[in-house]
Amino acid sequence: KYLNIFGLSLDIDRWNLECEFNNSDHRTELNGTDRLIVRRGQPFTISLYPRSGSYQPGSSSLQCTAETGPQPSEQHGTRVSFGLSANIDTSHWSAAVVSPPGDMVALSVCSAPDAPIGRYTLTLNQSGRIEFILLFNPWCPADAVYMNNQQSLGEYVLSQDGIIFRGSYKHPISTPWNFGQFESDILDVCLRILDMNPKYLQNPSKDCAKRRNPIYVSRVLSAMVNCNDDNGVLLGKWTDGYEDGVSPMFWKGSVEILRNWDTQACQPVRYGQCWVFAAVACSVSRALGIPCRVVTNYLSAHDTNGNLLIERYIDENGDLIQSREMIWNYHCWVESWMTRPDLKPDYHGWQASDPTPQEKSDGVYCCGPIPVRAIKEGELTFKYDAPFVFAEVNADVVTFMKKKDGSTSDVVTSAVVGQKISTKRVGSDAREDITYLYKYPEGSDEEREVFKKANHENKLLHQQQNQGLHLTIKVTSEMRKGCDFDVFVVVTNNTQSEKKCRLVFGSCALSYNGFLGGNCGFKDLLNVELSPGAERRIPLRLNYSKYGDQLTEDNLIRLAALLFDYSTGGTTLAVRNIVLENPEIKVRILGEPKENRKLAAEITLQNPLPEPLENCCFSIEGANLTVVMLQCLSFRLASSVGPGQDAKVKIYFTPTQSGLRKLVVDFDSNKLCHVKGYRNVIIGK
Repeated sequence: KYLNIFGLSLDIDRWNLECEFNNSDHRTELNGTDRLIVRRGQPFTISLYPRSGSYQPGSSSLQCTAETGPQPSEQHGTRVSFGLSANIDTSHWSAAVVSPPGDMVALSVCSAPDAPIGRYTLTLNQSGRIEFILLFNPWCPADAVYMNNQQSLGEYVLSQDGIIFRGSYKHPISTPWNFGQFESDILDVCLRILDMNPKYLQNPSKDCAKRRNPIYVSRVLSAMVNCNDDNGVLLGKWTDGYEDGVSPMFWKGSVEILRNWDTQACQPVRYGQCWVFAAVACSVSRALGIPCRVVTNYLSAHDTNGNLLIERYIDENGDLIQSREMIWNYHCWVESWMTRPDLKPDYHGWQASDPTPQEKSDGVYCCGPIPVRAIKEGELTFKYDAPFVFAEVNADVVTFMKKKDGSTSDVVTSAVVGQKISTKRVGSDAREDITYLYKYPEGSDEEREVFKKANHENKLLHQQQNQGLHLTIKVTSEMRKGCDFDVFVVVTNNTQSEKKCRLVFGSCALSYNGFLGGNCGFKDLLNVELSPGAERRIPLRLNYSKYGDQLTEDNLIRLAALLFDYSTGGTTLAVRNIVLENPEIKVRILGEPKENRKLAAEITLQNPLPEPLENCCFSIEGANLTVVMLQCLSFRLASSVGPGQDAKVKIYFTPTQSGLRKLVVDFDSNKLCHVKGYRNVIIGK
């Protein structure tokens, strides 16, 4: 290997990454010392051993190139080149020789304090390729995750075990947890989690570049710890019956969960609940270098409509009537420590994120990070998901009684949310009450003022979303192929002035991959008048005679409404895709299903179209339902099937094994393609 140092071509016999020293100096030695793992904004030193010659100050040069990600580029900040300096500059990537002339060259290298984290390759003069892992550095003042408290750093970054509080706010229960962020191969699993997130899969260069920002990384983790939108780590389940997995109550730590996800080809681990989601997110955050802790909020509200109000209903027996708006006995999330340069000053510090899938944020099941202080001050316009987290700890509760006659009445209640918000105390297993960080004392003047402010801002946000002319498309439940039916556009005037508009309402066939087909129905209204606050419901008739020949096998129709406001020139668009229902295939078993006994089944489909079906064919398939495994039988009808008539066949088969079997049926004709049905058959001995 040859390294060109200071213009002289030196024959390098070997190099030493000094992993034991560097990892210890960067507080990563618990990950092992068999590879180089360092933190950004802090120098590390590698030893270069020339085969011949020696380092001569002032007469040579060295070019270094650091790269991360599959498509490194200078444009995205995932590739950077730099030469030798007289001294290390910790504000950006730099390198310097820190040894006197001799047979060994000690090269000190420092990454930028805002460099993207991840796996790196450091190339020296296009010859030597050194691999290392770069993490966030909460010990570096220039890093966005800097924390100026050694005892807190020991707790929130280096501690591998902790306490999660469960139970009730009247009786908090300590649950021990092994975070295990330094266990063998866990860091690799954490990096794989980042590489499996949809944003990376869609655009690796952009995603890797954004990994310089702990706000971005913590938001990705919030989405990836649950599997609702991606190849995330955990599948949630909140009901009894965990036979096909592990009860959330069983887990004692994050290590087995993370390893199982990794070894099972990124298939979700079954099962998690809020404290498990939070604990795994905490483990991954600490592994990557972000100070993190698990927080428990007792009497935690789940506000589904964003009105900061939990509306509960009880029956005349006082029993709670189930609804999506709930108050959880407790709910756990995580707080991560970082600066927020994207927000107003003084909102640095703890940021709340919630990896438990509850409500979508930007179309994905994730939540946060939002400054804890923003929740306390009612700043609901701040990123990310402030109204939801605010409601979890501050929502007001109203209760109604639903009577047997259908009427309701108000119920006076003292229900409150957001009690005894708890986390493990630094250096102790005791509970630390951090409610004061989230809210002013319940019922205090400050608390009421914050709620009024938050509610006002929240209403403004909704008004901004719904201001002006609002357009939506409504459909009926009776949209069967072959029928004529109506779809509707609903226009609402949310302004204080009368509106005159033009409405274009059209439809066309659509294939599942987005290609548009022929016209299925169209309406153009030049004069739609709306008084202030008025709403108009305008139908569009879809006739089979029009759409029948346009449909693809997907049975999809795209509806689009376009509204032109004559007074402002503004345009509003609403789009909705609908799928038409195929007729039902009925399967009737004739006789008692027994193993190795000939069995009959009658299969029927009624023609829903106002025209005959030609070339009708039933196909039947099933495992262990015929003499030949997975045999597929086809039955073509000899004659056409008229409107309203039944296409019917009787088949005979011999089940070869007992147990539950599925008989799958497919119907094809000139006008109805791939209509599918099935029947479960229990075969006895």
